[in-house]
This record gives sequence, structure tokens and C-alpha cells, in this order.
Amino acid sequence: MTSEAAAAARTILTRLHEVMASRANAQAKLNNVVEVIGEGLDSEVCSIYLLREGMLELFATRGLAQEAVHVTRMALGEGLVGTIAGQSETLNLAEATAHPDFSYRPETGEDKFHSFAGVPIVRRERAVGVICVQHVDPRRYEEVEIEALQTVAMVLSELITNAGLVDEEEALRLSAAQTGPEQVRGLTLVKGLGSGVAVFHQPRITIEHVMAEDTEAERQRVYLAFDKMREQIERMAAQAEFGMGGEHEEVLETYKMFAYDEGWSRRINDAIDSGLTAEAAIERVQQRTRMRMRQIDDPLLADRMHDLEDLANRLLRIVSGQLGTAASQGLRGDAILIARNLGPAELLEYDKRRLKGVILEEGSLTAHVVIVARAMGVPVLGRVRNLRGLLREGDQLLLDADQGTATIRPAQGQVEAFEARFARSRERQASYAKLRDVEPFSRDGTRITVMINAGLRDDMPNLSLTGADGVGLFRTEFQFLVSATLPARERQTRLYRDVLDSAGDKPVVFRTVDIGGDKVLPYLRHNDGEQEENPAMGWRALRVALERDGLLKVQARALLEAAAGRTLNVMFPMVSEPWEFDAAREVFESQVRFLKGQKKVLPETIRYGAMLEVPALAEMLDVLAPRLSFLSIGTNDLTQFLFAADRANPKLAERYDWLSPAILRFLKRIVTSVAGHQVDVTVCGEMGGRELEALALIGLGIRRLSITPAAVGPIKELVRRIDVSEIGEAMSGWLAAPPPNLRTELQAWAGDRGILLD
Repeated sequence: MTSEAAAAARTILTRLHEVMASRANAQAKLNNVVEVIGEGLDSEVCSIYLLREGMLELFATRGLAQEAVHVTRMALGEGLVGTIAGQSETLNLAEATAHPDFSYRPETGEDKFHSFAGVPIVRRERAVGVICVQHVDPRRYEEVEIEALQTVAMVLSELITNAGLVDEEEALRLSAAQTGPEQVRGLTLVKGLGSGVAVFHQPRITIEHVMAEDTEAERQRVYLAFDKMREQIERMAAQAEFGMGGEHEEVLETYKMFAYDEGWSRRINDAIDSGLTAEAAIERVQQRTRMRMRQIDDPLLADRMHDLEDLANRLLRIVSGQLGTAASQGLRGDAILIARNLGPAELLEYDKRRLKGVILEEGSLTAHVVIVARAMGVPVLGRVRNLRGLLREGDQLLLDADQGTATIRPAQGQVEAFEARFARSRERQASYAKLRDVEPFSRDGTRITVMINAGLRDDMPNLSLTGADGVGLFRTEFQFLVSATLPARERQTRLYRDVLDSAGDKPVVFRTVDIGGDKVLPYLRHNDGEQEENPAMGWRALRVALERDGLLKVQARALLEAAAGRTLNVMFPMVSEPWEFDAAREVFESQVRFLKGQKKVLPETIRYGAMLEVPALAEMLDVLAPRLSFLSIGTNDLTQFLFAADRANPKLAERYDWLSPAILRFLKRIVTSVAGHQVDVTVCGEMGGRELEALALIGLGIRRLSITPAAVGPIKELVRRIDVSEIGEAMSGWLAAPPPNLRTELQAWAGDRGILLD
């Protein structure tokens, strides 16, 4: 921007400030605005169109026929003005008539003008009008002239909103209709269906004041905001989750590059120099970024521009002081939450009665938030890139996490089809609810124990709602993940006691804290601070608990005190060798001895179990089984370890099948190894909650399943329709001579017997 151009821009904004401060009515101010712009840009024509009653109406003009004011109207998408408003983008044309969307309006007398430039007047991310200029001579407008128009558009947005010249709700509805439906695909993180309006977890800031009273004060606000933002970025760099390489590290490096980019801060300062507030200056530069993003074909460069957009939003939140998330403002209706990433504590802040789904631009199958969302029954779709560039807050969304898709601004037919599918899903759930008090016996009289997985106090009502036999896995780490500091023993005891009280006579299996690896706690770091190349197989779960034995001692005492006078079922995660189980059990037994010495009431019975996730433990079951009360098979981790395939990697997520003979043979060996011992064998995890996979597990001899509450009804229904001895015989044959596709064989077997599976 040349000094002359910058001076011209400042002059325009100064004169606009005078217009806005005058006591004239809104129409008179608009009439003055077109004169100021026309003179400042030496333009023969300057016109303002505003959205009223669904049409763009000419409200003020310098250079066109005055008789056309409040007479010339066009729809969104019609003509050049309608195109600008409909697509919220700028046009800069040397010859207006050459544009395919040009539409001649004879009443305006514009036939002698050739050049044309126009920018949208945007309010809450939606176009509510257009300001445009025209010249007789064919020429493209200079960048400084376009920037001046965009700055004026921001000022006009404030004026027309305060004057009530446009209906924002109407603008929202029309903008959505004009943009039309769009479908995006992502990675299914939690299955389910949901519909609602898009709500950004980090809401965009609405600029209320555009014109600066004190330029130097605004500059200082921006300097302080930059300092605070850079501190945040440096703090993020020190956090463990950014020390694992890959996408997080790349994002952080881009953040740092932009956060310290002198060009970006200089452009914001230039905008302040022209007379804008700090917020308006940041938004002004951000608008230019959005324009450039639309013109970029290179996906890598587009990603980088998206990172700058995200960082600008962060800066805008800091400078405006609006640092809260959408949760602090409360959800006003059914909502689909939009975020780059989300922590479990942040998700729990939302009203789950109104939260119908979550869509993440990043996210992985092992993310903490996925575990919490599954427990809450909230569908989640992840890995939807540049999502915030495709929709706006308030857009209607249909989330189909079963199919890995989301439809933005759906057409009526799409809404009706989705609602019909949703209704069928609810009907199925209602039919399953009828099985609540029905015990799952097979046709040949075999009782299958069906339990639920839980991790929150709020999960416990699902026991009675589903009629499950108990809690086969209570994940105690949730309390640690959502706490800013290590939970005190009293807090842990209170939670465990509440859970046991809620369960009544039904058993609850408490898994000791499974943290580390991908479940990083800021208050519990590895001693040497080094990053782990493969955290899933690193310092996590029981390995952490045995090294930090104070952590396990506190939890042991909390569990023992909570279960006073009752049965305590405690399970140790990620046991690799028998000595680890023995060491963990000794921590509990030492606390038993301590509490006895304190004359405390102890549990009537303590049952100790291990979670088999590490394949090595299967080779030592003959040694360990005599010391076990129960064994739980964690199929999620076990599968990735058996196949050496990271289940968080989208390229591998669907590559290896749970119904692979390799997995099923391995599981059969486990069942056989403990057959001569009094050990309850349970399958915990997603595998047991899928009907076809559950059918295979029952055929292998598994008689206990611990699954998500939503899967209890379907699995009960499945059990009542099968003959266990028959599926057992079929599985033995398939494992002895594996067919090319065991999944297909199982489906055919079920189909031949009239067993309908989802």
C-alpha cells in the first residue's frame, strides 16, 4: 500500500466517522456514505444495496439515476450484485458486461459504465448487502481501492444493523438457501445419528465497534494480544501432546510461523492506522485471507491459510476478551458441535440433552474425547478438513456418523429421508428396550452375561435402562483426565462409592487407572521428559502405576474404602507378564493390611483380574490363571498389537478385520488356556458390541461380554435367536479350515437361520 493510498484510505474513514457521528437518519447517512466513497476513490458511481424482504434493494447511489433508489431490486445470485451477496466474495471487473452473471437494469442508467467493483457487506458471516463502484473507462480497480471498499463495508455493517435496516434472520435463511447442500466425509469415531445447527466450540467474534476513537490505544491492545497469543503458542509447545511428532507438530510449527510473522502484524497495524478498532483491523485482514483461500488450488497452501484463519480467531478472542467456549454461553437448541479438536473436560461442559453430535477437523479413534463421547451417547465424526471454511454458525447439519458423512444445509428431501431413518433407529431402540427385564438365554438354554462399559457417574443409570448384568469395565481414568490436578483420595472414594451404590446388587469391575501413552496428563509427566515414538506401546497403564506406586496406593485405598462390606472387583490394565499382576496385587494387599491396622471396614471379598491386551500374556496364562478371579480381553489394543497396526492411523483403521481367522484363533487359544480354572473370561470393547462379531465370540466359547450401553439390546436379541452349540460347531470348522472370507460365511450362516443383523 503506497503512502498516498494509505492517506486516501485514512481520509475516507475519517469522513465516514463524521457521517456516523452526525444526527442524520440512516437513509441520510447512506446518502452521505456513497458521496464520501465516490469522492475518495474518484469514482463516478458508488451504490449501496441492502437485503430487505429477501431481495437486494438499491438503498443509495451516487452516479446512477436517483429514481432507481428503492425501486431496483434483485435476488441473491442474480446479476453482479446478487452474485457478490450470494457467494460473499469480491468482484473486480474491467468490463462488467463480459461477466456471465451481468444483468442490465435500464432504470438505473448504468449502460455507459464499463468497470465495476463490489464487496459484500457482511454481518455474522452472512452477506446483508453490497457496496459497489463503477467507472465509464474500462479498468481494474487497484488493491487499495478494493481494501477501502471492504473497510467501508465493515463500517456499514455496524450502521445498518444498529438502524435495523436489514433482517438478520432473513439474511441467515436466504444465505443458507443460496449456498445449497453440501456433503462432507470423515472418519467415524463414535457411531450414531444426529441433527441440529452448527455451533462452533470456539465461537467467532462479532465486531460491534468498527471506528476507533484512539488509534494508539487500539495499537497497544493489538500488541498486548499478540504477546498473549505468542505465550499461549509457546505453552502449547511445552505440552506433551505436541511432543509426539506428526500432525500436531506441523500445526504448531505453522502456528509459530504465523504468530511471529511481521507481515501479518504489519497489515493489522496498517488497518488500525486507517482508523479501525483492533477487532475490526484483525477482521479486515482476515477477510483478505479468506478471499485468498478461495483462490488457492494448492491443498497444502490452503491448509496453511486455514491455520492462519484459526490463529486470527484466537487473536480476535484475546483482543475482544471473549475467551469462553460455546459451552459457557449455553446451547439454545439441538446442536452439532464444530471444533478442530476437543478435550474430554470441554465436552462434558455441554448440555448433553441438546448436544446431538460432534464434528472434528482432527481427532482420532483413541482420543480421550471419543471415549467420553461414546459414554455420553454422542456421535462423533473426525478428520473433516477445512470444515469451518465450508459452513457458518447456525447452518443446519445432518450427522450420519454410521456412514462417516455430514450434510451441510440439507435440502428438504434429505431432511425427510434422514428423519425417516432416524425414526427407524428409534423404533429399533424401543424394541430393544422391551428386552430390559429379559435374561439373554440362547435357544439351547445357554446364559450369556451382557454387561456395560462405563467411566462416568452419569453412566450408571444405563444399568437399569438396559437391564445389563453389571459393569464389566469401569474406566477409572476419566476422573483423572478431566481434572486439572491429581484427584484427591477423598474424591476418588466418593466416586467409587456412588458407582457401587448405583449398581446395587450388580457387580462392577473397576479397572485401575489407565493413563500415559495417548492419555497424557499435564500433571503427570515422564521423568526424563523425552517423547515416545510409539506411545501405545510405551509408558502407560500398569507400567505407570507400578513406577509411580503412590498413584496406585491412593487408588487402592480409595477403592477398598468405597467397597467396605461389599465385593470389590479390581482389574489391572495392560499386564504383560505375571510378575506385573503380582506387584499390583501386592500394592492392594499392603493397603488391606494398613486399613486392618486402622480398624477400618474392609470389602467382604476382593476379586483380582487382569486385562489381556498384550499378546505375550496369552503365553503365560497357565502360570497366571490360578491367581486370577477373572480375565478381561481388551480387543481394541489386542488387535493393534497382534497386527502391528496403529488403529489411530486412518490408512490402517479399516484394514484388519476383527473376524480375521488370526484374531479368532488367538481368542480361542485364550479360552482354551483357562478352561480348567475358575476364571471368568470377558470380552471388553467394541468387538463384543457388534452383532456379527459377538456371534463369532459366542461361537468361540465366550460367555461374558462388556459393551457400550447402546449395544446391550441388539446383543440380547441376538443371543435369544441363536443355538450356541450350533454356532460353536460352525466356528470350529471355519477355524480349522479358514474360508477366504469368514465374515461372509458368518453373514450367510445367520441369514440362513433368519437372524437379521444390522
